[in-house]
Amino acid sequence: MSYPLSLPSGNPLLTLTHPTPALWVIELHNGADSRLTDVLLMQGLKPALDAVERHWCENWRAGQAKKDENLCKGALIIVGNRKQDKFFSNGLDWANATKDPSFNTNFFPVVFNPLLHRLLTFPIPTVAAINGHAFAGGMVLAMSCDYRVMTDGSKRNAWLCMNEIHFGATLPLALAAILKAKAPNPQTLRKIVLEGHRFTPQEALSVGLVDRIVSGNTESVLAEAQALAESVSSLPKTGAWGLNRREIYRDVVEGLSRDVQVVGAIADDAAAKARL
Repeated sequence: MSYPLSLPSGNPLLTLTHPTPALWVIELHNGADSRLTDVLLMQGLKPALDAVERHWCENWRAGQAKKDENLCKGALIIVGNRKQDKFFSNGLDWANATKDPSFNTNFFPVVFNPLLHRLLTFPIPTVAAINGHAFAGGMVLAMSCDYRVMTDGSKRNAWLCMNEIHFGATLPLALAAILKAKAPNPQTLRKIVLEGHRFTPQEALSVGLVDRIVSGNTESVLAEAQALAESVSSLPKTGAWGLNRREIYRDVVEGLSRDVQVVGAIADDAAAKARL
């Protein structure tokens, strides 16, 4: 495997690098705000995750054969566009995505849910380097990782926010399941989903949504994420990391495979009118 790897090959929306023997870094750069389009997810993130897993598995098998634990180390970092400090990911490209008649029935079960499933069952630790705002799907992407390192917002504002409630979008089952699993308590879950609260880095740290906050620019956030990733990179050496995580999130993983029932505000009001 040669690096860097740019995907998709014709119009790169992310870059995969391998800066140390134990670390891989996926940089999202679908514009400055790294919107999570079906092309980025299916032709970028999915094959990037495949490449990392394939490479790590090859190393792990070699390490097992040679009894060399260093070959068995591994961790993955996902970071927003490194040329800016405003966004980790601004979520789905909602305005354009919803123009597709198949969006409501296909996007989550066919495109987004399988990607989240991969992250939740990945065999090595994952770290989100949140170098700016993480809205909606961008927050879910970050929450699907094992660890989160976020800018402290001292250079410019940075928020974690599920803002669907503010523009009338219902929360798909899969996203709700991940947030339930990762939110530390019902009060925080209520603020995330029902209030669409914009968590500052300090608030996110205090309630346990992120593990560390860092002053400085994107490179500072990435450097701290790399330090954290290195510190946990030996955990998958026995091969049990992914298996144990799969058990922790079994209910979430099973929820990702369920059909999504789409109920919009207009349909729900019509049902209420008929009932009352």
